[in-house]
Amino acid sequence: MLADSVILITGGTGSFGKKFVPMTLKRYNPKRIIIYSRDEMKQWEMAQGFGHDKRVTFMIGDVRDKERLSRALDGVDYVVHAAATKIVPTAEYNPMECIKTNIVGAMNLVDTCIDSGVKGVVALSTDKASNPINLYGATKLASDKLFIAANSYAGEHATVFSVVRYGNVMGSRGSVIPFFQALAAKGELPITDERMTRFMITLEQGVELVWHAFEDMKGGEIYVKRIPSIGILDIARAVAPEASHKIVGIRPGEKIHEQMIGIEDAPHTYEYDQHFKILPAIHDWSTAENRIGSGRRVASDFTYSSESNTDWMSVDQLRGWIEANAAAIGRI
Repeated sequence: MLADSVILITGGTGSFGKKFVPMTLKRYNPKRIIIYSRDEMKQWEMAQGFGHDKRVTFMIGDVRDKERLSRALDGVDYVVHAAATKIVPTAEYNPMECIKTNIVGAMNLVDTCIDSGVKGVVALSTDKASNPINLYGATKLASDKLFIAANSYAGEHATVFSVVRYGNVMGSRGSVIPFFQALAAKGELPITDERMTRFMITLEQGVELVWHAFEDMKGGEIYVKRIPSIGILDIARAVAPEASHKIVGIRPGEKIHEQMIGIEDAPHTYEYDQHFKILPAIHDWSTAENRIGSGRRVASDFTYSSESNTDWMSVDQLRGWIEANAAAIGRI
């Protein structure tokens, strides 16, 4: 599907884009990948890694700017929507800016993709959109709903929209592993709450989930990868086994556990070997055989939450991953 196509990725200079671009170039050899983002320095730095590869182009722009988006989407076949204001405390203290990017930006992208004849759009979501308690999660829930409903809103137009949802990306900038590494030499690590658990996914798995969505989607699905959980204390032990721990309390808007599928979504959720799929509650799409495929409906009281997960990552497993990926941690 993506072979010999033109792909645009919003917010493409972020962690996801930096992994998506080289993996997709190698796997599908698309005609062109357009990096659409608003930070010229990040674009310049990212461009250094692609030399003179004519398949990769860069375009300064903001998802808040509908006219610029319309120009950027000219001739584009597929879109990955990764642009977002996503740091939880930043969103709490700057709510209007978060809303403009995450909700208004999503609305702009839906309209311009339909008008430009884009074939398919996959939007990146977050565990924080499931039963949100912070503004970032609330805006991403609204964004998810916009992309799901866009399949009905598009009318006779052929653009298809779907969503992928995952949790903590291992080793990404601003995440807990590089944060703990930076403090390890002090001999003490700050622990927000010793009960805290998190899902763990690699960027490679995130990219593969987006690929799967493009291949599988009929419109309106939320794809959730099956991934392991780990406790915050085990993360600390994997990073700095000799360090002591200091309980500092959770940040504003932060959850103790991550949830990617809530009980309210259980009636519309199906399980597969490698992922779950939440089907739209609107129309009759959650019972449509072409959307369900080989899926099995989950139990009526099902939730997918990091503390009740059946798959857990051990300290040794995480330490092995850290050692194998040392050069990339905090740089992705």
